[in-house]
Amino acid sequence: MTTSGSPMSTAQQVPDILSPEFAADPYPAYAWLREHAPVHRTKLPSGVEAWLVTRYADARQTLADNRLSKNPAHHDEPAHAKGKTGIPGERQADLMTHLLNIDPPDHTRLRRLVSKAFTPRRVAEFAPRVQELTDDLIDRFTSGGDTADLIHDFAFPLPIYAICDLLGVPREDQDDFRDWAGMMIRHGGGPRGGVARSVKKMRGYLAELIHRKRQALPAEPVPGEDLISGLIRASDHGEHLTENEAAAMAFILLFAGFETTVNLIGNGTYALLTHPEQRERLQRALAEGDRGLLETGVEELLRFDGPVELATWRFATEPVVIGGQRIETGDPVLVVLAAADRDPERFADPDTLDLGRRDNQHLGYGHGIHYCLGAPLARLEGQTALATLLTRLPDLRLAADPAELRWRGGLIMRGLRTLPVEFSPPRSGQT
Repeated sequence: MTTSGSPMSTAQQVPDILSPEFAADPYPAYAWLREHAPVHRTKLPSGVEAWLVTRYADARQTLADNRLSKNPAHHDEPAHAKGKTGIPGERQADLMTHLLNIDPPDHTRLRRLVSKAFTPRRVAEFAPRVQELTDDLIDRFTSGGDTADLIHDFAFPLPIYAICDLLGVPREDQDDFRDWAGMMIRHGGGPRGGVARSVKKMRGYLAELIHRKRQALPAEPVPGEDLISGLIRASDHGEHLTENEAAAMAFILLFAGFETTVNLIGNGTYALLTHPEQRERLQRALAEGDRGLLETGVEELLRFDGPVELATWRFATEPVVIGGQRIETGDPVLVVLAAADRDPERFADPDTLDLGRRDNQHLGYGHGIHYCLGAPLARLEGQTALATLLTRLPDLRLAADPAELRWRGGLIMRGLRTLPVEFSPPRSGQT
């Protein structure tokens, strides 16, 4: 990554952002940027130039500023950068009309239609299924011995199967979704063009599934109706949700709803295994039936090493001043959530993992009208996964040197490629 336009730095002084060393531990570099170049223009590996916002106060302001559009049409993009600011393949697959790419009033309308699926009541009703999936996956990988890759065997399949159930994807088709999703989160680690092909396959499947569900939709809603059926029903009752919008919404709920949780579980488990005093503190609380530390603990894990490193793209619709820096019309802006959530101006001892941290208004799920719609479900999955792992596998431990672990490439998300662990298999009947 090259840099330019920072009033307080030169390219030679700026940390080598997005190097392999940076990916393993980006926080020292982010600390440097917060202090010396808090709103910093940089050229990304894709060739796109964007402003990085790294301080908490600036980040919070930026996330809520309606002069910064989510619509890529506002990007003053050169030809070489065209199509490089979103999910690979979404333009070609006609999947652009989702919540991450639109502004009010369309955003307001679409968000209202899908928000009912993520109410506290709906998420609570889904909790037994999440627990069932969690136990089933632990049963599978513990039945094969005393080692596992917690990303491949647990953190990845859990949210995929959960979001498929929520959307209404038939069980017999969910392994296809798992394959497509696996390709999508490799971020260049798979065959060339693999992400775009997976997006295209998922788009075709969703179009067919929406058509089938529309044909079979009962006249009145039934208890526990799946989300795709709910979207279709809203469309049919005057809310003007097109079939393409329904497909795009289902796609982004799956895409955004699984990778964040994969990384929450993976990063969270890794943090606990490398901070044994905090892990033991949580295990003691769980053994005593106290889930309060679990709840604050997941929020702290989201702050400390969260699943989303940078918020998704924003584009200035008019000149904007952020942190004293003028952003011109059409310029892309990326809020570095990982940097903001370690800002010492906002968090005491920000580089310390404290599962009991109370004053913790982190930005891990964003802020403002684009605050993550699926945050309640992700929290449920994260809490269930971590509590069950620590309870059923109390001696869970890393099976690799932390320095040997590799992080997935990509601009927005932060997650491990693998997480090798060892454990004593649970006794028969142990839960």
